[in-house]
Amino acid sequence: MEEENSNSASAGPTGSSFEKNEERNIILPTPSSQPPTISEATALEIETQFETNEVEAQEKVEAALFVAGRYLTLQDLIVLTDINPIMLKSILRDLEQKYKSRGALRIIRRGESYKMDIAEKYHYIINKLATGSAEFTKSEQETLAIIAYKQPIKQSVVIKIRGNKSYEHIKKFRQLSLVNAKREGHTLILNLSEEFYEYFNVTKKEKSSPSPYQRSAPQPTSEASHQATAVQQN
Repeated sequence: MEEENSNSASAGPTGSSFEKNEERNIILPTPSSQPPTISEATALEIETQFETNEVEAQEKVEAALFVAGRYLTLQDLIVLTDINPIMLKSILRDLEQKYKSRGALRIIRRGESYKMDIAEKYHYIINKLATGSAEFTKSEQETLAIIAYKQPIKQSVVIKIRGNKSYEHIKKFRQLSLVNAKREGHTLILNLSEEFYEYFNVTKKEKSSPSPYQRSAPQPTSEASHQATAVQQN
């Protein structure tokens, strides 16, 4: 008798224990046929917040371009503004159109890099307000001119022509990223950087004859130019 009770209690899926479980009333949640609703006030709040975030993001990009004063890559802008790439590209397209249609500023695109600059028709103002004499002394201009017109040129050659004071001039040009320097033996080989051409609004072909609408690029005196040629040939 005890053996029968034991067998009954340990019965498989067809035993009484399973049947009792089958008899339990288990109510499972059923998926709602209606999607959750959002009140009009909540929807308006979400839309307002999104627009606010978009405006703030655009202002961040404008500020970065304005302060930089040079070309910034997409990666530069992502690091500076912490804006995701998709939104950033959309903002840049909007800014290009915004500044193209009005104002004296423009968003200039070069490949995947961007820069805020003065509209071309106002470059004559740059020439008046930001000439080379405003940023550099006459002595510095002459040193920079030698480098510009005789590049690539050894630093030792520049020193022979311009004297020891030009060490400080070259140091300043390198700090401003106007001149690149590459070590060769005991001296440096000096070349103009891309920033030089952007700074003076000239192309590499135009550096010898800047237009009246461009910032005044320094030009060497004929005597200094002849000196540089003579020293380089020796």
